[in-house]
Amino acid sequence: MLHDLQGIQAFVKIAEIGCFTRASHFLHTSQPALTRRIKKLEEQLGATLFERTTRNIKLTAVGREFLPKAKNLIDFYESSILSIKEMATHQSGVVTLSCLPTAAFYFLPSVIRDYNNHYPNIRIRILEHSASDCLEAVLNGDADFGINMINITHPNIDFSPLVNEPFVLACRRDHELAQKSLILWEDLANFRLIGVRRSSGNRSLIDQALENMDWKPNWFYEVRHLSTVAGYGRGRAWRGGGSQSGHADR
Repeated sequence: MLHDLQGIQAFVKIAEIGCFTRASHFLHTSQPALTRRIKKLEEQLGATLFERTTRNIKLTAVGREFLPKAKNLIDFYESSILSIKEMATHQSGVVTLSCLPTAAFYFLPSVIRDYNNHYPNIRIRILEHSASDCLEAVLNGDADFGINMINITHPNIDFSPLVNEPFVLACRRDHELAQKSLILWEDLANFRLIGVRRSSGNRSLIDQALENMDWKPNWFYEVRHLSTVAGYGRGRAWRGGGSQSGHADR
């Protein structure tokens, strides 16, 4: 049963002031209208809230029990309305974003900084997921939107491209491929490669691009995150030899 909010507000104000007449003035209504509100509320509750005499009124036992609950109802209503208004005007709220770890590391810091400057009271929650989990988080409603590297085709997902970036080879300065201005996929055929695991979005894109070629990359080392790849590349040449110094170039 839905109770009349105006009746609850009238009940609280009468209980606080102790007078129907003064409460009606405060609520900008007539005393008969205020009396009807209380009568309707009492009918809905199935109990009498006030004991009325010719001189004053006082709360019944049920009224005393109901008063703090009525105040809580009004507070909850008012705070809920305020919260919705603030969300609608971008003054408060939470935005949940599902994205790849690489996107969180490389792209989001500056974007979040600019967003926070415009909407300082909106909190941002970042979920770092794999490419497939990123899609699932959006579909399941765990995230408001996601940043992925796979062109998604799904009837319940709108996909908008943000950036186009090429794949590059990271190798040491003294590596033979470092002297080339353009490297073809075939140039990597004789080398042990360091790459991300099969579940990675990067790996999926590479595997799709090379699926019709006569050779397959020799993924000799596999890591979970793309940022780890460069660290291993500095430690050793991809062919298995070389000194322990140097650093990765793109």
